[in-house]
Amino acid sequence: MNLKDVNISEVVEQVRAQLKEDHHVTPALRASIELILMVVVMLAERFGLNSQNSSIPPSKDPNRPKTSKASSERPPGGQKGHQGSTLEQTDFPDEVKMLKVDRSKLPSGRYKEVGYQKRQVFDIDIVRTVVEYQAQILEDEQGQHFIADFPEGVTSSTQYGSGVKAHAVYLSQYQLLPYQRIEEYFSQQLGLPISAGSIFNFNKEAAQQIQFSGAETVIKNVLRSGPVLHVDETGININGKLHWLHSASTEQWTYFSSHQKRGQEAMDAADILPHFSGVLCHDHWKPYYQYTTCDHALCNAHHLRELERAWEKDNQAWARSLQELLKTMNGSVLEQNGTLSLKARKKYIDQYRKILEAGEQESPPPDESLRKKGQRGRLKRSKSRALLERLRKYEDDVLRFLKAPEIPFTNNQGENDIRMTKVHQKISGCFRSHQGAEQFCLIRSYLSSCRKQSVSASEALTMLFRGQLPGIFNQAPE
Repeated sequence: MNLKDVNISEVVEQVRAQLKEDHHVTPALRASIELILMVVVMLAERFGLNSQNSSIPPSKDPNRPKTSKASSERPPGGQKGHQGSTLEQTDFPDEVKMLKVDRSKLPSGRYKEVGYQKRQVFDIDIVRTVVEYQAQILEDEQGQHFIADFPEGVTSSTQYGSGVKAHAVYLSQYQLLPYQRIEEYFSQQLGLPISAGSIFNFNKEAAQQIQFSGAETVIKNVLRSGPVLHVDETGININGKLHWLHSASTEQWTYFSSHQKRGQEAMDAADILPHFSGVLCHDHWKPYYQYTTCDHALCNAHHLRELERAWEKDNQAWARSLQELLKTMNGSVLEQNGTLSLKARKKYIDQYRKILEAGEQESPPPDESLRKKGQRGRLKRSKSRALLERLRKYEDDVLRFLKAPEIPFTNNQGENDIRMTKVHQKISGCFRSHQGAEQFCLIRSYLSSCRKQSVSASEALTMLFRGQLPGIFNQAPE
């Protein structure tokens, strides 16, 4: 472990050796010095860790080195074939205003109209719309009244329409605005009073509709039957207590669930992994290995960071070599569109094993002679040694991306899908109830799945409150 060219581990071992040889040191002083040395080692391990060599997220690493992108030979701006989003004139404007020439400013003479020049201004008009239904009442000769039927869903003297509900849920669950800001928006921009309780009820109604319409079932079934599944988990705050949000996702579908636990109990409750038999991509959280009906693929982005730490902090040359090899492997897979020949795979696997063999010399296992009398279990490993043993034991899962084009090099898909949960926590701080967290998970699952398949959040929510589902749910396998 190096810190500014000083090998902390060697210095600590030298002090301990001197301490062991000095028989004049009292037991109390010896224990105090050992405690100080332990603190020094712990602090040295933490010092210098960043988002490049540990699990520290970039958002908490303000001093991370900025890497400049490689220069490109392409000219700046949109490239040939790029589908632009230029605002173009429409043939059907909502309003046409004719502008006449002020003839008083023209030289004297005779003029005739030969055409016009048109310019269009695209704007929005945010207005409140109130629709009043007047049901006719008929009375027969006996004085009995007959009232016309109101449209389905119109049940109160005043109520919010599906557009208001969809817009409120969009702002709350997709744009992640706090309830108070949504209240202000509707009140100040639309002249429409909406309470926080009403917004909560809209979210509740949307979540229930996702369940009752079968959308949740479709998402789960698709994820269970897919060839590859990305999973991840992150802590969430529910009324001041730590809970966990779990995600299971692919390029087209996403499912979130919340639970008090982080391990297998929570994953079983989500009811996806117990039925999955494809390749499960994750970051080596041990409970995932409880599922034995599927293969596993480990996130190599995590391995690259751990190898970086082993090189920077412990000066392990094997770690730098393996880091470069993994990057080379990934580059070759991408160049070959995900399919490597058996010969190429064997070559890379042999190189992988040789590097780990070399690592045995740099990072040997703990000396069994140091085992204390009566001590049981495995002796403590250094982080570099533990990483080396893990990479050897789980070789198949580390290198599974070499075997099939659908298996990715990293678990970035799962981490990207769960990232917006962190944004929600930064904005709102916490969920006030477990019910609110469950609603958030259901609605985000629905919206994320729609967005991945080119259905906008606004369209998806509008359809939901009208009792409909986008076509992607009809085409999904059961």
